[in-house]
Amino acid sequence: MQLITVNKDKCNLSYTCIRVCPSKAIKIKDNHAHIIANRCIGCGNCVTMCAQGAIEYRKEEDYVKELLQRDEKVVAICDPSISGEFDDINDYRSFVGMIRELGFDYVVEAAFGADLVAYKYKELLNNFHGKYYLSTKCPALVNHVERYYPDLVENLAPIVNPIIAMAKVVREKYGKDVKIVSLSPCVPSKDDVKFFNKSDGEVQAVLSFIELRKLFKEKGVTAKKVEYAEFDPPFARIGGLFPMSHGLFQAAEIDNSMLRGNIISTEGRNNFLSSLDEFHRSSDLSQHLDLFYCQGCIMGAGTSKNGRKFSRRSQVLKYVRKRLKTFDKDEWQKEIDACSHIDLSRKFSIKDQRLPVPTAEEVQSVLTDMGKGKIEDQLGCGSCGYESCKKFAEATVQGIAKFEQCSSVTIKNMNAYIKKLGETNDKLNNTKLALKESEAQAKEEHRLAVEASETTSAMLQKLPTGVVIVNENLKIIESNNSFVNLLGEETKLLNEIIPGLVDADLTKVIPFHRLFSTVLLNGEDILKKDVHYGSRLFNVSVFTIKKNKVVGGIIRDLYAPEVRTEEVIGRARDVIKENLQTVQQIAFLLGESASKTEKILNSIIKSHTKEE
Repeated sequence: MQLITVNKDKCNLSYTCIRVCPSKAIKIKDNHAHIIANRCIGCGNCVTMCAQGAIEYRKEEDYVKELLQRDEKVVAICDPSISGEFDDINDYRSFVGMIRELGFDYVVEAAFGADLVAYKYKELLNNFHGKYYLSTKCPALVNHVERYYPDLVENLAPIVNPIIAMAKVVREKYGKDVKIVSLSPCVPSKDDVKFFNKSDGEVQAVLSFIELRKLFKEKGVTAKKVEYAEFDPPFARIGGLFPMSHGLFQAAEIDNSMLRGNIISTEGRNNFLSSLDEFHRSSDLSQHLDLFYCQGCIMGAGTSKNGRKFSRRSQVLKYVRKRLKTFDKDEWQKEIDACSHIDLSRKFSIKDQRLPVPTAEEVQSVLTDMGKGKIEDQLGCGSCGYESCKKFAEATVQGIAKFEQCSSVTIKNMNAYIKKLGETNDKLNNTKLALKESEAQAKEEHRLAVEASETTSAMLQKLPTGVVIVNENLKIIESNNSFVNLLGEETKLLNEIIPGLVDADLTKVIPFHRLFSTVLLNGEDILKKDVHYGSRLFNVSVFTIKKNKVVGGIIRDLYAPEVRTEEVIGRARDVIKENLQTVQQIAFLLGESASKTEKILNSIIKSHTKEE
């Protein structure tokens, strides 16, 4: 399982993790921070700096609980910085008793391993032949050099760290088959211990102090509930100082004074990176480097947050002083001699993760695309996680950074978006006003249409002639009372149920519905068509209202007195008109015959007019 992981649901893209990552092993992917495993040195800096708690290191407390339940001996190697973590416990014997209460069979000091390692460094430095070394007690440093300074792998001191040294001692003293758990403030040591097998310092698990606190809480273990307990041998001398700057070399009484010494000891991310870079670049830096990535192990990523560095330092010093009060130098020397045959050497390998260096043209192209083509635009604010705009552009070319990480670009885009949004809002407001006006107009038109419809319907009902309007399916849209009255009692009863016969099927109402179908089909009006309906004669006109969609019909009962009179008069006038044309053609033949015919017809018209 990967050492450092991200909970994407908690990530708010603050880019804090990118800013503090020394190896640029974090990139934005799928809208959250993503750890690039092969680039990560495991320092845990991103874990401690993420305010949302979105980044976590691999937890091993469940595995440790399983180990403690087995029928096997389990040894806890306790880092001396534990006294700084549990600053509320005045006597180290209390937390030794608490650790035993969890079920560990043995509890030993990592400080004895530091004593052994310190003397190995003394031998190495005393045998100086012009080659300068980097101390290898910090796993983060080893990881960083192997990945990003492969030229310096040969300068890594070939010595194991104090935890591995102590693991080898434990197997010598308590058996090859014991299980070992390191209680440590160091997150990268969780992966570092995997490089050692059973015969060479194997450690089954590494519990951070935070995980240890969790186990104490689960088991209900407190200092008040346990008796004092002492560490199991071998006991340390002053190796307990190794979690702090200069501490390891003091353990071996190596002269590290400014005038006589040739070792630079420093701690913290910035000092770590700058000193390593100078060691690599500068021939003037002719000194050994003793580096901590963290502010000493006492401030490791596996310690509780908000710890006070100098308070923890003070607690560790008190612990070492107290141990020295009962220190038995002869016994200690005997243990040191007994372990002199143990191989504390270590080899390292190149795991080069350096990315190709972009060309100046590629970098300038990115800067130009970002709107930072000019020097004065390259603010180098660091909000993106890179120390300069140029470095950010290089990372973008290398594929581990994106434009949106740049705050100035984001702000610029945001302002452009706000401006566009403002314009859109203005358009929307104008559209709303236009819509209101259109709505008002539509309401007025609807009101007028309703009034017109009501007026038309009222007028339609007043007509003495039957009127019907049907759709393309011959369903009645509207009809008037005259139409209903023309068709008899059954239709009147139907009209009482369905006023206006709306949606009634015309084919069920009148037999001459084919006239309507014909007009719907070909769009040509049929005017004044005489149709028999039972014992009555209807004069039917069918005309298009909406072509192929809606037609109307006017139906008159020719047997009705008022219609008959009107029809006779109309038809007589037609006859007159036709005959007058004929008369003009044959006047010369008929002479007075035409005049007599006219008189006869006029008398007929006159007689009917009087009847009306």
